[in-house]
Amino acid sequence: MPACGAEGVRGLPVPRPLDVTAIIRPTTPNTALAAPADFLPTPDVVTGPYRVPPERLYQAILALAQAQPRVFPAAQYHDLRQVHFVARSAWLNFPDLITAAVSGPDDGPSTLVLYSRSVYGHSDLGVNRARIDAWLPAIQAALESPMASER
Repeated sequence: MPACGAEGVRGLPVPRPLDVTAIIRPTTPNTALAAPADFLPTPDVVTGPYRVPPERLYQAILALAQAQPRVFPAAQYHDLRQVHFVARSAWLNFPDLITAAVSGPDDGPSTLVLYSRSVYGHSDLGVNRARIDAWLPAIQAALESPMASER
């Protein structure tokens, strides 16, 4: 587990763009997926649609991740509205990978796929699902805040 001794994104390869329509989840219980209801593979949590333009949703995700402790940007593909983060556990510095992909017409509505997964281990003790469960309402709250509508 060499990446556990590194800080931030160091020790891990730079994530390439992820074809979210071709996600193959492992059989291990160390991933969590949030996506629209008709998405395959079946999401753990159903998202959207968000009644905002995709760029606004994308910017809300970037701001949320930046405010999270031990979460570091690993790669951003603005033209795809896709961003990858590394989250480090407080205990033993285990890395998790988080991918957020936003799509939709420029004037909205937009959809979100949020995929969080462990780099190491069989089980994540529910950490990835807890992350999804915390990020989704925070994203929604950011979109509904008066400050967000002024951007």
